[in-house]
Amino acid sequence: MSEGKNQSCAHNYARSTANGAQDNAPTSENVDPDNTARSSADERGLKHSLKARHMSMISLGGAIGTGLFLTSGLTISQAGPGGAMLAYALIGAMVYFLMTSMGEMSTYMPLAGSFSTYAARFVEPSFGFAIGWNYWYNGVITLAFGIEAGSTLMRFWFPGAPAWAFSALFLVILTAVNFFSVRGYGETEFWLAGIKVVTVIVFLVVGVLLIFGVLGSQDAVGFSNWTKGDAPFHGGFAGIMSVFIIAGFSFHGTEIVAVAAGESENPRRDVPKAIKQVFWRVLIFYILTMFVIGSLVPYDDPDLLLDDNISASPFTLVFAKIGVPFAAGLMNAVILTAVLSVGNGVTYASTRILYAMAKSGDAPKVLGYVSKRGIPTFSLLLAVLVGALALLTSVFDEGVVYIWLLNLSGLTGFINWVSIAWSHYRFRKGFLKAGHSLDELPYKARLFPFGPLLALGVCLVVIFGQDYSAFTSGDIDWQSIAAVYIGIPVFLALWLVRKLLTRSKMVKYEDMRFEPGSDV
Repeated sequence: MSEGKNQSCAHNYARSTANGAQDNAPTSENVDPDNTARSSADERGLKHSLKARHMSMISLGGAIGTGLFLTSGLTISQAGPGGAMLAYALIGAMVYFLMTSMGEMSTYMPLAGSFSTYAARFVEPSFGFAIGWNYWYNGVITLAFGIEAGSTLMRFWFPGAPAWAFSALFLVILTAVNFFSVRGYGETEFWLAGIKVVTVIVFLVVGVLLIFGVLGSQDAVGFSNWTKGDAPFHGGFAGIMSVFIIAGFSFHGTEIVAVAAGESENPRRDVPKAIKQVFWRVLIFYILTMFVIGSLVPYDDPDLLLDDNISASPFTLVFAKIGVPFAAGLMNAVILTAVLSVGNGVTYASTRILYAMAKSGDAPKVLGYVSKRGIPTFSLLLAVLVGALALLTSVFDEGVVYIWLLNLSGLTGFINWVSIAWSHYRFRKGFLKAGHSLDELPYKARLFPFGPLLALGVCLVVIFGQDYSAFTSGDIDWQSIAAVYIGIPVFLALWLVRKLLTRSKMVKYEDMRFEPGSDV
């Protein structure tokens, strides 16, 4: 399998994935921060039903997607066990700073449409408009991709069943979960994420025991695979760079906790807690998983290249070594929960971001309608409808339209991350220039301004390095370049056209507003 095909498969699966609060007042006025957040959300009509355990699992579930279960073997085959661990560690450090940036803004101003609202309020209104639609589009396309992946997984057990039946079933389930209450979304995500977490923990325990020969019929593997050939850094810099990009896709989804902050019971307590506890667990999960797989399976094992085959998943291979019956079926079930978790998350997030844009005037006003149960009903129905229509395109023209829709959403996650880092940098600068004190922040991001600037730089490197090999080869593959980078000009068009029509300008520090409930 060629490198380009490997990266394409990894992109598809990895993309379908995924503290210390204080009691100081959020503004210079003497008000209770939690009551301020609640009254602000009450005016929007949203409910505060997400508890601390929901927030932790929402963040955790968003980060552990199908990529960990399917493409983890591919990353080791491209960069070796050492290269894979290094790439995930570097990306993990960058995501840590992004999460602390989100934590500082979302605990001070917990808003359902956090990304677009922060970008519009602290960077530039048209930039916020483009970010909002960029995030929404990525959500509905990921929903379509997840539904399709779920139907494919079901055919593992029911090979003769029509794919559309399972796609329709999953679409109805996800719509129902998000339609009745935000608590339903939180509870569903709590249990789906819990299954993934338990699976990873069991895998790590079994893997370590296999490495030292405690389990299995074979002798201890030890660390022999780390010295085989050119391991641990197979492929050199190019191999690490390719995994670096895949690792970035694997962490997509961690930012959803900032969207959920607007419906948390106590965002100033729960969001920092989620950032502190969940991020390090996820980072450890990924790094230890790379270590276990790299120790048990040689980097040149041909099965690691079969990232689209459930039976060749590194998790399946390891569980099979200890004689787990129906290991492939077991992992298929776990991966199905991961897919549904992703679908559940993007349905929720795309609904809230569209609702927020409607409230700020960047989307039709009707989409801001909220039911008595606190659900933005029309925003939810539109997200589900567009996701379903996108899925229908996969049956026409041999899926050509659908593939381009996926390509168009390829870089949206990294563009959203750029907006988080940029917004936070300007938020902190404007906050201090307005005469506020850092003591007023319920949660303070560490290592400012190094953190957001590092995250911003790394995101830009990953965005423009997506298909760097296409430029270095003898014959430039313009079709491949267009497929990879098409999301950039589309995003810039949204930004610049809206900017020309409204003549919006960069928000000056002295004009920034920091009231949690103020309009953009």
